[in-house]
Amino acid sequence: VQLQASGGGLVQAGGSLRLSCTASGGTFSNNVVGWFRQAPGKDREFVAAINRYSSTTAYANSDKGRFTIHTDNAKNTVYLQMNSLTPEDTAVYYCAARGSAITVIAGSRFQYQYWGQGTLVTVSS
Repeated sequence: VQLQASGGGLVQAGGSLRLSCTASGGTFSNNVVGWFRQAPGKDREFVAAINRYSSTTAYANSDKGRFTIHTDNAKNTVYLQMNSLTPEDTAVYYCAARGSAITVIAGSRFQYQYWGQGTLVTVSS
């Protein structure tokens, strides 16, 4: 499956953005979808993940309370709502999916098989 992340942009500190992750061709059969981010010079880190059918979610500790991941299965889209953004949130954000038979959420990027191209989020101070 090919994923596409969108919705990034430039926002002031304290602002909000909503990122979207869709599957090319409109078919999104994977159960677990996650969001990761990579800031310049840093490793790619886990942000949030969701099981699209049970709606079970997981978040990085730094994002709890500010970010919300949710899915609209009718639209084959997974969203990441980001509020109270800070300059430290500046990064390229990637969506990723685990293999279609896997239902367990994971926080390691090595456990995600499919990746989108990323969307840049820049938060100005």
